[in-house]
Amino acid sequence: MRVFLDTNVFLYAAGRAHPDREGCVHVLRQVAEGALDATVNSEVLQEILYVLARRGRRADGLTLAQHVAALFPDLLPVMRDDLLVACDLLRRYPSLPVRDAVHAATMLRNGLREVISVDQDFDQIEEIRRIAPATV
Repeated sequence: MRVFLDTNVFLYAAGRAHPDREGCVHVLRQVAEGALDATVNSEVLQEILYVLARRGRRADGLTLAQHVAALFPDLLPVMRDDLLVACDLLRRYPSLPVRDAVHAATMLRNGLREVISVDQDFDQIEEIRRIAPATV
């Protein structure tokens, strides 16, 4: 079964020492070796660029985004219908962050029901099951 990788998997894997870093590195190794069928959407690349540029690490963001694009040549686009579903999710789950709603909407449109993420905000979405990177 194909899973969606949240942005934080890439950010923790490429970041400094953190309790979640090793689990995220392991997930990406599994993907690179073909042992884990995973995907991302275009918003993940945008979020990588935004977060790292905001932290003064623009060059790192560009490098990481290019690696992610190479790892996922068929990344999922974010479509109009995804944004409409995201709006519905935001209404249903008032504490859900906007970017998580966009990721979740893209997942649902593409028949994906599992997300690998450190972010517990996904736990509130009934249609999706979050998997912690450390458990993969």
